[in-house]
Amino acid sequence: MEPLLPGIQGPEDLKRLDEEQLAQVCAEIREKIISTVSHTGGHLGASLGVVELTVALHRVLDSPTDKIIWDVGHQTYPHKLLTGRCDQFQTLRTRGGISGFPKQTESPHDMFGVGHASTSISAALGYAVGRDVRKSKHSVVAILGDGALTGGLAYEGLNNAGQAQTDLIVILNDNKMSISPNVGAIARYLTRITSGKHYNRLEADLWDLLGKIPNGSKAQILAGRIKESLKQLIVPTILFEELGFKYFGPLDGHDVPLLIDTLEAARRMGGPILIHILTCKGKGYRFAEEDRAKYHGVGRFDKSEGVLAEKVSVPSYTSVFGDTLCGMAENDSRIHGITAAMPAGTGLAKLRERVPERFHDVGIAEGHAVTFAAGLACCDQRPVVSIYSTFLQRAVDQIIHDVALQKLPVVFAVDRGGLVGEDGPTHHGVFDFAFLRMIPGLVVMAPRDEDQLRHMLATGLERTEGPSALRYPRGSGVGVPMEGDPKPIPIGKGEIMAQGGDVAILAIGSMVNPCLSAAEDLAKAGIGAEVADMRFVKPLDQSLLVDVVSRHSLIVTVEEGCLNGGFGSAILECINQQGFESGPRILNLGIPDNFQEHATRAELLGDLGLDSVGISRRVLEWVQEQDSGRRKAQSAS
Repeated sequence: MEPLLPGIQGPEDLKRLDEEQLAQVCAEIREKIISTVSHTGGHLGASLGVVELTVALHRVLDSPTDKIIWDVGHQTYPHKLLTGRCDQFQTLRTRGGISGFPKQTESPHDMFGVGHASTSISAALGYAVGRDVRKSKHSVVAILGDGALTGGLAYEGLNNAGQAQTDLIVILNDNKMSISPNVGAIARYLTRITSGKHYNRLEADLWDLLGKIPNGSKAQILAGRIKESLKQLIVPTILFEELGFKYFGPLDGHDVPLLIDTLEAARRMGGPILIHILTCKGKGYRFAEEDRAKYHGVGRFDKSEGVLAEKVSVPSYTSVFGDTLCGMAENDSRIHGITAAMPAGTGLAKLRERVPERFHDVGIAEGHAVTFAAGLACCDQRPVVSIYSTFLQRAVDQIIHDVALQKLPVVFAVDRGGLVGEDGPTHHGVFDFAFLRMIPGLVVMAPRDEDQLRHMLATGLERTEGPSALRYPRGSGVGVPMEGDPKPIPIGKGEIMAQGGDVAILAIGSMVNPCLSAAEDLAKAGIGAEVADMRFVKPLDQSLLVDVVSRHSLIVTVEEGCLNGGFGSAILECINQQGFESGPRILNLGIPDNFQEHATRAELLGDLGLDSVGISRRVLEWVQEQDSGRRKAQSAS
C-alpha cells in the first residue's frame, strides 16, 4: 500500500481522500509520531489521542482561513504533520528544529502560541469577535482537554462566550487525564455524562426521529422540547447549556466519519457550540494506553519495548524534595503537600502514597492552589505548594495578595527553575527570581545541590512569620552525600566556597558548582577567583557582600534566571545602597532580555555562556579587558 502522509503538504490534500484513505492517514500519523518521539522525546500520549480529531478538523475546515486554537499545545503533533511540517518532523524539539508546541512564527496554521492550559476558549473568543468586527464568515474552533476544565480561565472564557452568542465551536477532548488522572467535581460531572447510557440512546433515537419528520416547525419545536425534557430528567445539570452553549455528545473521538459529520453540522448551525468527544490518551501504542501518565511526556525510548526504567545513580532534585517532604510530614501532622495536577512531576506522588490525607491535587488551578494553601496556613497548618516555575507565574497575584500581604507561612517549592530544555520558551522557568524577590516579606532561596535543598525545605517550614520559596532546577542533583536529618540554615546567610584575590564570583543555586569549576580554570590562567554561594536572593547577605566588595574591585554575578530584576539586579541594588566611595566594576551573567528557544539544557547553557567553560571564558575576557583599560588610564595620566 502506497503511503499517503508524505504526499500531504497541507490540509487541502486531505479533502481528496476517501474514508478508507483517511483511516490509512491516521495510522501513518501514529506511526510517524511514535517513531519520531522515540528518538527526540516529547509529549506522546496526548498527540496520539487526537489523531482522528485532527484529521477530521482539517478535512472539514479550511485552515488557516478557519482558525483552529489548541489548548496546552502538547497535543498538536498530528496538526504539525498535516500542515506542511512532515518533512521537518524529525527535528521535533531539537535545536533549530520545530517546536513541541504551536508557534505563530513557525506556521500560519498555528493561530495561537500556547504552553499552559485553559487558554483556548478565551483566545478563540477573541478571534471570533475580531472576525465579527471585520464582517468575515470563517469558523473558529477551540480544542481543550478535560484537564483544562480544572482551570478557572476556561470557565471565564465559557461564561463570556455564552454571553456573546457569536459563532464559536468548542471541542472538549475528554480522556479523563491531564498529566495524571483528573481530579475534582468536574471530572465526576463529565464521568456522569459519559456513563449515562440511557440518555445517549434516547438522544440518538430523538435525532433519528427529527430526521424523519417532514419539515414542519411545530413538530420540530415539539421534538426539541422533548429532547430538553429528557435531558433534564436524566442528566439534571447540563452545565454547558446553562452557560449558553448547544451541547453535542458524548461522541466517539476516534470515529472520523462521525466527527466530520458533526463538525459540518455544527458549522451550519452557528452560535456557541460545545462538542464533547471521548478519546483514549496514547491511542494506538500499547505501552502508552496502559500507562497514560508515564507516557504523557517521555525522553528517548525503544519503540518496540517502550520506556525502560532508568538506572539512576544520582537522584533528581524533584525526587529528593519528595522524599524529604514525606519524611518531615510523617513527623509533623501540620505539613500538607499541594500540587496543581502534577503529583508525579513535582515528587508529591510519594506523599499521596504515604500520607494521603495531607496530599492535595487541586487540578490545573495554580491560583487556587496558592489561596487554598493560604487558608490552610490560617488554620495553623504548614502547606507546601509544589509548582513548576513557569506555572507559578499564573499565581503571582495570589502569592502577593493572599499569602504575603497576610504574612502567612506558606512554603513554595519552585521546581524546574531555570532552563528546562526541549520544551522551550513556554516552559523555561527563568523569571521566578525577579517576580518573587519583589514581594515584601517573601524569603527566596536556591540550593547549590540536593543536600542543601533538604535543609532549605526545613528552613522554610520552620519559618512562621511569612512565606518562603526554594527554587531548584530540573534534572539530577550533583551527587553530594546526604546524611542526617534536614536542619534549618540561617536565613539570609551565604557561604564563601573558594578563595581568590583578583575577582569575586557571586553565584546562586544551580550556578554555584559551574562557578567553582570555572574558578579552577581561571586559576590555571593566573586569575584568582573567589566564589560565594549567596544561597538567598532575598534577603541578601549584606555583611558577606560588604566584605567581598571591600576586598575585590571586580565582581561577577551568575544566575540561571533573567537578568532584568533578578539576582544580579539585587546585588547591584545592595551595593548601591551601601554607598561605597569607590564602587566595584560588576559583570552580570544570566539570561538576556529575550525568550530562549528549545534545545537541550546543556546546549542552552553553553550558548549563553552559563556552563563552567563559558563562565570561565567570559570572566577571563572581562578581567583582561578591565586590566587593559586600567593600564591605558594609568599611562594616559
